Amino acid sequence: MAEKIRVLLSEEEVNKRISEVAAQINHDYEGKSVHLICVLKGGVFFTCELAKRITVPVSLDFMSVSSYGGNTVSSGVVKIVKDLDEPLEGKHVIIVEDIIDSGRTLAYLIKVLKQRHPADITLCTLLDKPERRVKKEVEVKYTCFTIPDEFVVGYGLDYDQRYRNLPYIGVIEQQ
Repeated sequence: MAEKIRVLLSEEEVNKRISEVAAQINHDYEGKSVHLICVLKGGVFFTCELAKRITVPVSLDFMSVSSYGGNTVSSGVVKIVKDLDEPLEGKHVIIVEDIIDSGRTLAYLIKVLKQRHPADITLCTLLDKPERRVKKEVEVKYTCFTIPDEFVVGYGLDYDQRYRNLPYIGVIEQQ
């Protein structure tokens, strides 16, 4: 079965919105520094573009967690595949995600990271699917786009490790 990708959000729309979110972060953290935690693999494209637009001092670390495997829906079982390299104590942490749907992964991640005593933790996501939220306590401070419940690819998001390199957000349509 062939796949067709329908453009949901163009490259121009994505870039414009990332700049707007970065401007809000710059305002909110004026006079402070931020520590971005990029959730790999999908978050790397968004994190890099966001970091380039942040003007307050910024440091960066990477974490890899898995709850999908090769599926298109979360299994609900979260596994840390790669932990952080730097301590978080006293830092203003922004967890940067490509997409948030059920919130299970982030609820677990926030619980783990709070035990490392950061000054605070906030969430920033490229895409949010609030109608899929199971963990209501997951509050997203910075959202680029709220999208419908469709399986999306591009800009770091993948389907079985494919389509991450698309410069836009698309929806897979089976032919």
